Amino acid sequence: MRVAVIGAGIIGVSTAYELGADGHEVTVFERSGSVAAETSFANAGIVAPGYVGPWAAPGMPSKLLRQLFASHAAARLGGPPSAATLAWLWRWLRACKPKTHAKNRRRMHGLAAYSAERLRTLRQQLKLDYERADGYLVLLRSARELAAAQPGLQLLGELGVAHKLLDPAQCRAVEPGLNPDTALAGGIHLAQDEVGNCRQFTHLLRGEAQRLGVRFRFHTTVRRIEPGSTPLLVHEYTPPDEGQIVRNEATSREGPSTLPQPIEPQHERFDAIVVCAAMGSAALLRPLGLKLPLAAVHGYSITAPLRQLEAHPDLGPRAGLMDERYKIAISRIGQRVRVAGSAELGGDPAAFNAKAIATLHRVLHDWFPGATHTTQTQRWKGARPMLPDGPPVLGASGAAGIWLNLGHGSSGWALACGSARVLADQLAGRSPGVDIEGLDIGRLR
Repeated sequence: MRVAVIGAGIIGVSTAYELGADGHEVTVFERSGSVAAETSFANAGIVAPGYVGPWAAPGMPSKLLRQLFASHAAARLGGPPSAATLAWLWRWLRACKPKTHAKNRRRMHGLAAYSAERLRTLRQQLKLDYERADGYLVLLRSARELAAAQPGLQLLGELGVAHKLLDPAQCRAVEPGLNPDTALAGGIHLAQDEVGNCRQFTHLLRGEAQRLGVRFRFHTTVRRIEPGSTPLLVHEYTPPDEGQIVRNEATSREGPSTLPQPIEPQHERFDAIVVCAAMGSAALLRPLGLKLPLAAVHGYSITAPLRQLEAHPDLGPRAGLMDERYKIAISRIGQRVRVAGSAELGGDPAAFNAKAIATLHRVLHDWFPGATHTTQTQRWKGARPMLPDGPPVLGASGAAGIWLNLGHGSSGWALACGSARVLADQLAGRSPGVDIEGLDIGRLR
Protein backbone atom coordinates (compact mmCIF):
# COMPACT_ATOMS: atom_id res chain seq x y z
CA MET A 1 0.00 0.00 0.00
CA ARG A 2 1.02 3.61 -0.57
CA VAL A 3 0.78 5.27 2.85
CA ALA A 4 1.27 8.91 3.85
CA VAL A 5 2.30 9.75 7.41
CA ILE A 6 1.73 13.35 8.55
CA GLY A 7 4.24 14.44 11.19
CA ALA A 8 7.85 13.45 11.89
CA GLY A 9 8.07 13.55 15.67
CA ILE A 10 8.76 10.35 17.59
CA ILE A 11 5.18 9.17 16.88
CA GLY A 12 5.33 9.80 13.14
CA VAL A 13 8.83 8.40 12.61
CA SER A 14 8.19 5.23 14.61
CA THR A 15 4.91 4.77 12.68
CA ALA A 16 6.69 5.25 9.37
CA TYR A 17 9.36 2.71 10.35
CA GLU A 18 6.82 0.03 11.33
CA LEU A 19 4.83 0.58 8.14
CA GLY A 20 8.02 0.42 6.07
CA ALA A 21 9.05 -2.77 7.88
CA ASP A 22 5.70 -4.26 6.85
CA GLY A 23 6.53 -3.56 3.21
CA HIS A 24 4.39 -0.50 2.58
CA GLU A 25 5.51 2.38 0.36
CA VAL A 26 5.64 5.21 2.90
CA THR A 27 6.05 8.99 2.56
CA VAL A 28 6.36 11.22 5.63
CA PHE A 29 5.32 14.88 5.44
CA GLU A 30 6.84 17.28 7.99
CA ARG A 31 6.50 21.06 8.19
CA SER A 32 9.84 21.47 10.00
CA GLY A 33 13.29 20.94 8.54
CA SER A 34 14.05 17.68 10.37
CA VAL A 35 12.61 14.95 12.56
CA ALA A 36 11.90 15.47 16.28
CA ALA A 37 12.07 19.23 15.83
CA GLU A 38 9.17 20.23 18.08
CA THR A 39 7.45 18.28 20.88
CA SER A 40 10.00 15.43 20.67
CA PHE A 41 13.01 17.77 20.76
CA ALA A 42 13.97 18.02 24.45
CA ASN A 43 11.58 15.98 26.59
CA ALA A 44 12.51 14.28 29.87
CA GLY A 45 13.39 11.02 28.13
CA ILE A 46 11.85 8.83 30.84
CA VAL A 47 10.44 5.42 29.86
CA ALA A 48 8.66 4.18 33.01
CA PRO A 49 5.44 2.28 32.19
CA GLY A 50 4.38 2.08 35.84
CA TYR A 51 4.24 5.87 36.03
CA VAL A 52 2.41 6.43 32.74
CA GLY A 53 -1.12 7.48 33.54
CA PRO A 54 -3.81 10.08 32.89
CA TRP A 55 -3.43 13.64 34.05
CA ALA A 56 -7.16 13.33 34.80
CA ALA A 57 -7.05 11.69 38.22
CA PRO A 58 -8.97 11.87 41.50
CA GLY A 59 -7.76 14.82 43.54
CA MET A 60 -6.19 16.62 40.57
CA PRO A 61 -8.86 19.36 40.32
CA SER A 62 -8.25 20.49 43.90
CA LYS A 63 -4.46 20.26 43.38
CA LEU A 64 -4.73 22.44 40.28
CA LEU A 65 -6.79 25.03 42.13
CA ARG A 66 -4.28 25.13 45.02
CA GLN A 67 -1.36 25.58 42.66
CA LEU A 68 -2.77 28.32 40.42
CA PHE A 69 -0.97 31.03 42.36
CA ALA A 70 1.97 29.04 43.74
CA SER A 71 5.54 29.96 42.77
CA HIS A 72 6.60 26.35 42.19
CA ALA A 73 3.51 24.69 40.74
CA ALA A 74 3.48 21.34 38.94
CA ALA A 75 0.48 22.49 36.88
CA ARG A 76 -0.76 25.93 35.87
CA LEU A 77 -2.85 27.82 33.35
CA GLY A 78 -0.93 29.63 30.63
CA GLY A 79 -3.33 32.56 30.71
CA PRO A 80 -7.06 33.34 30.86
CA PRO A 81 -8.80 30.19 29.58
CA SER A 82 -10.52 30.37 26.20
CA ALA A 83 -13.92 28.81 25.51
CA ALA A 84 -12.16 25.79 23.99
CA THR A 85 -9.95 25.43 27.07
CA LEU A 86 -12.96 25.61 29.38
CA ALA A 87 -14.73 22.93 27.33
CA TRP A 88 -11.61 20.75 27.55
CA LEU A 89 -11.37 21.30 31.31
CA TRP A 90 -15.00 20.26 31.72
CA ARG A 91 -14.33 16.95 29.93
CA TRP A 92 -11.12 16.55 31.94
CA LEU A 93 -13.00 17.14 35.19
CA ARG A 94 -15.48 14.39 34.33
CA ALA A 95 -12.60 12.02 33.53
CA CYS A 96 -11.14 12.55 37.03
CA LYS A 97 -13.76 10.22 38.53
CA PRO A 98 -12.13 7.19 40.21
CA LYS A 99 -13.68 4.54 37.94
CA THR A 100 -12.89 6.47 34.76
CA HIS A 101 -9.33 7.14 35.92
CA ALA A 102 -8.75 3.49 36.83
CA LYS A 103 -9.94 2.37 33.41
CA ASN A 104 -7.76 4.86 31.56
CA ARG A 105 -4.75 4.15 33.79
CA ARG A 106 -5.02 0.46 32.91
CA ARG A 107 -5.23 1.26 29.20
CA MET A 108 -2.21 3.55 29.27
CA HIS A 109 -0.09 1.20 31.37
CA GLY A 110 -0.81 -1.74 29.06
CA LEU A 111 0.23 0.26 26.02
CA ALA A 112 3.29 1.68 27.82
CA ALA A 113 4.54 -1.76 28.90
CA TYR A 114 4.07 -3.07 25.35
CA SER A 115 5.85 0.00 24.00
CA ALA A 116 8.84 -0.41 26.33
CA GLU A 117 9.20 -4.00 25.15
CA ARG A 118 9.02 -2.90 21.52
CA LEU A 119 11.61 -0.16 22.19
CA ARG A 120 14.02 -2.73 23.61
CA THR A 121 13.44 -5.02 20.63
CA LEU A 122 14.14 -2.25 18.11
CA ARG A 123 17.24 -1.14 20.01
CA GLN A 124 18.66 -4.67 20.01
CA GLN A 125 17.65 -5.75 16.51
CA LEU A 126 18.73 -2.52 14.81
CA LYS A 127 21.75 -1.99 17.10
CA LEU A 128 20.69 1.58 17.83
CA ASP A 129 23.36 3.36 19.86
CA TYR A 130 21.88 6.43 21.57
CA GLU A 131 22.34 8.12 24.93
CA ARG A 132 20.49 6.07 27.54
CA ALA A 133 20.76 4.66 31.06
CA ASP A 134 18.87 2.05 33.07
CA GLY A 135 16.91 2.83 36.21
CA TYR A 136 14.31 5.29 37.51
CA LEU A 137 14.14 6.61 41.07
CA VAL A 138 11.14 8.53 42.48
CA LEU A 139 12.31 10.82 45.29
CA LEU A 140 10.03 11.38 48.30
CA ARG A 141 11.08 14.41 50.34
CA SER A 142 8.94 13.95 53.46
CA ALA A 143 7.19 11.37 55.61
CA ARG A 144 3.91 12.77 54.32
CA GLU A 145 4.93 12.09 50.74
CA LEU A 146 6.10 8.61 51.72
CA ALA A 147 2.70 7.88 53.24
CA ALA A 148 0.88 9.32 50.23
CA ALA A 149 2.89 7.00 47.96
CA GLN A 150 1.51 3.82 49.54
CA PRO A 151 -1.57 3.48 47.28
CA GLY A 152 0.70 3.97 44.27
CA LEU A 153 2.98 1.18 45.50
CA GLN A 154 -0.01 -1.10 45.83
CA LEU A 155 -1.07 -0.24 42.28
CA LEU A 156 2.43 -0.95 40.93
CA GLY A 157 2.19 -4.37 42.55
CA GLU A 158 -1.23 -5.01 41.02
CA LEU A 159 0.12 -4.02 37.59
CA GLY A 160 3.06 -6.36 37.98
CA VAL A 161 5.64 -3.57 37.82
CA ALA A 162 8.96 -4.52 39.43
CA HIS A 163 9.80 -1.92 42.09
CA LYS A 164 11.42 -1.50 45.49
CA LEU A 165 10.82 0.99 48.30
CA LEU A 166 14.18 2.38 49.44
CA ASP A 167 15.26 4.23 52.55
CA PRO A 168 17.40 7.40 52.17
CA ALA A 169 20.71 5.51 52.41
CA GLN A 170 19.62 3.06 49.72
CA CYS A 171 18.50 5.95 47.50
CA ARG A 172 21.96 7.48 47.77
CA ALA A 173 23.54 4.13 46.97
CA VAL A 174 21.58 4.11 43.71
CA GLU A 175 22.31 7.79 43.03
CA PRO A 176 25.52 8.75 44.92
CA GLY A 177 25.41 12.32 43.62
CA LEU A 178 22.24 13.25 45.55
CA ASN A 179 22.69 16.28 47.77
CA PRO A 180 22.95 15.06 51.41
CA ASP A 181 21.59 18.40 52.66
CA THR A 182 18.21 18.02 50.93
CA ALA A 183 15.57 16.28 53.04
CA LEU A 184 14.83 12.78 51.77
CA ALA A 185 12.38 10.34 53.37
CA GLY A 186 12.79 7.55 50.84
CA GLY A 187 12.34 6.60 47.23
CA ILE A 188 10.74 4.15 44.83
CA HIS A 189 13.26 2.43 42.57
CA LEU A 190 12.26 0.88 39.25
CA ALA A 191 15.44 -0.80 38.05
CA GLN A 192 13.90 -2.08 34.80
CA ASP A 193 12.83 1.36 33.60
CA GLU A 194 15.13 3.68 31.68
CA VAL A 195 15.95 7.13 30.40
CA GLY A 196 16.95 7.81 26.81
CA ASN A 197 17.54 10.61 24.31
CA CYS A 198 14.25 10.67 22.40
CA ARG A 199 15.48 13.05 19.70
CA GLN A 200 18.63 11.02 19.05
CA PHE A 201 16.62 7.79 18.86
CA THR A 202 14.21 9.42 16.40
CA HIS A 203 17.06 10.45 14.10
CA LEU A 204 18.51 6.93 14.18
CA LEU A 205 15.12 5.35 13.48
CA ARG A 206 14.63 7.77 10.59
CA GLY A 207 17.83 6.37 9.07
CA GLU A 208 16.55 2.81 9.47
CA ALA A 209 13.22 3.81 7.91
CA GLN A 210 15.00 5.35 4.93
CA ARG A 211 16.92 2.11 4.44
CA LEU A 212 13.53 0.43 4.11
CA GLY A 213 12.55 2.92 1.41
CA VAL A 214 10.57 5.42 3.51
CA ARG A 215 10.75 8.92 2.02
CA PHE A 216 10.76 12.12 4.08
CA ARG A 217 9.55 15.46 2.75
CA PHE A 218 10.63 18.28 5.05
CA HIS A 219 9.51 21.92 4.96
CA THR A 220 6.22 20.56 3.62
CA THR A 221 2.91 21.54 5.17
CA VAL A 222 -0.19 19.43 4.63
CA ARG A 223 -3.06 21.79 3.89
CA ARG A 224 -5.95 19.37 3.47
CA ILE A 225 -6.85 15.71 3.49
CA GLU A 226 -9.92 14.18 1.87
CA PRO A 227 -11.18 10.69 2.73
CA GLY A 228 -12.04 8.03 0.19
CA SER A 229 -10.96 4.68 -1.20
CA THR A 230 -7.76 6.49 -2.24
CA PRO A 231 -7.69 9.49 0.09
CA LEU A 232 -6.31 12.78 -1.18
CA LEU A 233 -3.53 14.76 0.46
CA VAL A 234 -2.84 18.39 -0.49
CA HIS A 235 0.58 19.68 0.54
CA GLU A 236 2.70 22.75 -0.02
CA TYR A 237 6.43 23.37 0.24
CA THR A 238 7.02 26.00 2.94
CA PRO A 239 10.62 27.24 2.85
CA PRO A 240 12.51 28.33 5.98
CA ASP A 241 12.81 32.01 6.75
CA GLU A 242 15.23 33.89 4.51
CA GLY A 243 18.77 33.57 5.79
CA GLN A 244 17.95 30.62 8.03
CA ILE A 245 20.81 28.19 8.55
CA VAL A 246 20.04 24.62 7.50
CA ARG A 247 22.04 21.71 8.96
CA ASN A 248 23.17 18.92 6.69
CA GLU A 249 22.29 15.86 8.80
CA ALA A 250 24.73 13.66 6.88
CA THR A 251 27.82 15.83 7.42
CA SER A 252 26.72 17.89 10.48
CA ARG A 253 28.01 20.97 8.64
CA GLU A 254 25.99 24.13 8.42
CA GLY A 255 25.52 26.49 5.54
CA PRO A 256 22.99 28.76 3.85
CA SER A 257 19.86 27.04 2.65
CA THR A 258 19.86 25.93 -0.97
CA LEU A 259 16.32 24.59 -0.86
CA PRO A 260 14.16 25.18 -3.94
CA GLN A 261 11.77 28.09 -4.26
CA PRO A 262 8.13 27.67 -3.16
CA ILE A 263 5.91 25.70 -5.51
CA GLU A 264 2.17 25.47 -5.98
CA PRO A 265 0.19 23.12 -3.68
CA GLN A 266 0.49 19.51 -4.78
CA HIS A 267 -2.28 16.90 -4.81
CA GLU A 268 -1.37 13.26 -4.17
CA ARG A 269 -3.48 10.15 -3.62
CA PHE A 270 -2.57 7.34 -1.27
CA ASP A 271 -4.16 4.10 -0.14
CA ALA A 272 -4.10 5.35 3.45
CA ILE A 273 -3.18 8.51 5.35
CA VAL A 274 -1.99 8.32 8.98
CA VAL A 275 -2.30 11.53 11.00
CA CYS A 276 0.48 11.93 13.60
CA ALA A 277 0.64 15.73 13.46
CA ALA A 278 0.31 16.49 17.19
CA MET A 279 -1.49 19.82 17.69
CA GLY A 280 -1.74 20.28 13.92
CA SER A 281 -4.04 17.27 13.70
CA ALA A 282 -7.20 19.01 14.88
CA ALA A 283 -7.31 21.48 11.97
CA LEU A 284 -6.82 18.69 9.42
CA LEU A 285 -9.52 16.50 10.91
CA ARG A 286 -12.14 19.12 11.69
CA PRO A 287 -13.36 19.46 8.05
CA LEU A 288 -13.97 15.69 8.09
CA GLY A 289 -16.38 16.06 10.99
CA LEU A 290 -13.82 14.79 13.52
CA LYS A 291 -13.67 17.32 16.35
CA LEU A 292 -11.03 15.84 18.62
CA PRO A 293 -10.73 17.58 22.03
CA LEU A 294 -6.97 18.13 21.80
CA ALA A 295 -5.32 20.69 24.07
CA ALA A 296 -1.75 21.94 24.16
CA VAL A 297 -0.34 21.14 27.59
CA HIS A 298 3.09 22.75 27.49
CA GLY A 299 6.11 21.18 29.11
CA TYR A 300 9.44 22.84 29.89
CA SER A 301 13.00 21.59 30.13
CA ILE A 302 16.48 22.90 30.75
CA THR A 303 19.60 21.03 29.61
CA ALA A 304 23.18 21.73 30.67
CA PRO A 305 26.54 19.93 30.36
CA LEU A 306 27.85 18.04 33.37
CA ARG A 307 30.92 19.30 35.16
CA GLN A 308 33.88 16.92 34.97
CA LEU A 309 35.61 17.01 38.37
CA GLU A 310 38.10 14.32 39.39
CA ALA A 311 37.39 14.99 43.06
CA HIS A 312 33.66 14.32 42.50
CA PRO A 313 33.29 11.43 40.01
CA ASP A 314 29.63 10.91 40.99
CA LEU A 315 28.58 14.48 40.27
CA GLY A 316 25.12 14.54 38.70
CA PRO A 317 22.57 11.75 38.14
CA ARG A 318 23.37 8.28 36.85
CA ALA A 319 19.98 7.65 35.20
CA GLY A 320 16.44 9.02 35.62
CA LEU A 321 14.81 10.53 38.71
CA MET A 322 11.50 12.14 39.58
CA ASP A 323 10.96 14.71 42.34
CA GLU A 324 7.50 13.64 43.45
CA ARG A 325 6.67 16.95 45.16
CA TYR A 326 7.21 19.11 42.09
CA LYS A 327 6.65 16.42 39.40
CA ILE A 328 10.01 17.32 37.89
CA ALA A 329 12.23 14.74 36.17
CA ILE A 330 16.03 14.84 36.24
CA SER A 331 17.66 12.80 33.48
CA ARG A 332 21.18 11.82 32.54
CA ILE A 333 21.48 12.43 28.79
CA GLY A 334 25.01 11.39 27.87
CA GLN A 335 27.30 14.04 29.38
CA ARG A 336 24.40 16.40 30.03
CA VAL A 337 21.67 16.77 32.61
CA ARG A 338 18.09 17.51 31.59
CA VAL A 339 15.48 18.76 34.04
CA ALA A 340 11.93 18.63 32.69
CA GLY A 341 8.39 19.07 33.89
CA SER A 342 5.44 21.43 34.34
CA ALA A 343 2.01 21.10 32.81
CA GLU A 344 0.90 24.47 31.47
CA LEU A 345 -2.51 24.44 29.82
CA GLY A 346 -2.90 26.91 26.97
CA GLY A 347 -1.01 30.16 26.59
CA ASP A 348 1.53 31.40 24.06
CA PRO A 349 3.76 28.51 22.85
CA ALA A 350 6.64 30.95 22.32
CA ALA A 351 6.45 32.61 25.76
CA PHE A 352 8.52 31.11 28.58
CA ASN A 353 6.98 31.25 32.03
CA ALA A 354 9.70 32.49 34.39
CA LYS A 355 8.20 30.61 37.35
CA ALA A 356 8.25 27.30 35.46
CA ILE A 357 11.91 27.76 34.54
CA ALA A 358 12.74 28.79 38.12
CA THR A 359 11.16 25.57 39.43
CA LEU A 360 13.40 23.48 37.15
CA HIS A 361 16.50 25.29 38.39
CA ARG A 362 15.39 24.93 42.00
CA VAL A 363 14.88 21.16 41.75
CA LEU A 364 18.25 20.73 40.03
CA HIS A 365 19.95 22.77 42.74
CA ASP A 366 18.17 20.88 45.53
CA TRP A 367 19.39 17.49 44.37
CA PHE A 368 22.57 18.14 42.35
CA PRO A 369 24.00 21.57 43.27
CA GLY A 370 26.96 22.61 41.17
CA ALA A 371 26.69 19.56 38.91
CA THR A 372 26.27 21.47 35.65
CA HIS A 373 27.72 24.39 33.73
CA THR A 374 24.75 26.69 34.30
CA THR A 375 26.07 29.35 31.91
CA GLN A 376 25.59 26.84 29.07
CA THR A 377 22.01 25.94 29.94
CA GLN A 378 19.57 25.53 27.04
CA ARG A 379 15.86 25.87 27.64
CA TRP A 380 12.92 24.39 25.73
CA LYS A 381 9.14 24.53 25.71
CA GLY A 382 6.97 22.06 23.83
CA ALA A 383 3.23 21.79 23.17
CA ARG A 384 2.18 18.27 24.11
CA PRO A 385 -1.13 17.23 22.47
CA MET A 386 -3.34 15.88 25.25
CA LEU A 387 -6.83 14.44 25.23
CA PRO A 388 -8.88 15.22 28.36
CA ASP A 389 -9.16 11.63 29.62
CA GLY A 390 -5.50 10.69 29.05
CA PRO A 391 -5.00 7.82 26.57
CA PRO A 392 -4.12 8.49 22.92
CA VAL A 393 -6.42 7.56 20.06
CA LEU A 394 -5.22 4.84 17.69
CA GLY A 395 -6.67 3.28 14.57
CA ALA A 396 -9.29 4.03 11.95
CA SER A 397 -10.82 7.49 12.14
CA GLY A 398 -14.19 6.55 10.71
CA ALA A 399 -13.41 8.57 7.57
CA ALA A 400 -12.43 6.26 4.72
CA GLY A 401 -8.68 5.81 4.38
CA ILE A 402 -7.78 8.13 7.31
CA TRP A 403 -6.00 6.65 10.32
CA LEU A 404 -5.02 8.20 13.65
CA ASN A 405 -2.03 7.92 15.99
CA LEU A 406 -2.16 11.00 18.20
CA GLY A 407 -2.99 12.55 21.58
CA HIS A 408 -0.17 10.97 23.61
CA GLY A 409 0.27 14.03 25.82
CA SER A 410 3.37 13.99 28.01
CA SER A 411 3.87 10.24 27.42
CA GLY A 412 4.72 10.31 23.71
CA TRP A 413 8.23 8.86 24.12
CA ALA A 414 6.99 6.17 26.51
CA LEU A 415 4.09 5.15 24.20
CA ALA A 416 5.57 5.74 20.73
CA CYS A 417 7.01 2.37 19.74
CA GLY A 418 4.00 0.40 20.94
CA SER A 419 1.51 2.81 19.35
CA ALA A 420 3.34 2.57 16.01
CA ARG A 421 3.29 -1.23 16.05
CA VAL A 422 -0.41 -1.25 16.96
CA LEU A 423 -1.23 1.14 14.10
CA ALA A 424 0.74 -0.92 11.58
CA ASP A 425 -1.04 -4.10 12.68
CA GLN A 426 -4.44 -2.42 12.45
CA LEU A 427 -3.71 -1.12 8.97
CA ALA A 428 -2.75 -4.64 7.90
CA GLY A 429 -5.92 -6.12 9.41
CA ARG A 430 -4.00 -8.02 12.11
CA SER A 431 -4.81 -8.22 15.80
CA PRO A 432 -2.30 -6.07 17.75
CA GLY A 433 -0.10 -7.67 20.38
CA VAL A 434 -1.73 -5.70 23.20
CA ASP A 435 -5.28 -5.05 24.39
CA ILE A 436 -6.44 -1.87 22.64
CA GLU A 437 -9.90 -1.63 24.20
CA GLY A 438 -10.80 2.03 24.65
CA LEU A 439 -7.96 3.38 22.51
CA ASP A 440 -10.12 3.90 19.41
CA ILE A 441 -11.96 7.08 18.47
CA GLY A 442 -15.25 5.62 19.72
CA ARG A 443 -14.12 6.44 23.26
CA LEU A 444 -14.34 10.17 22.49
CA ARG A 445 -17.78 10.21 20.95
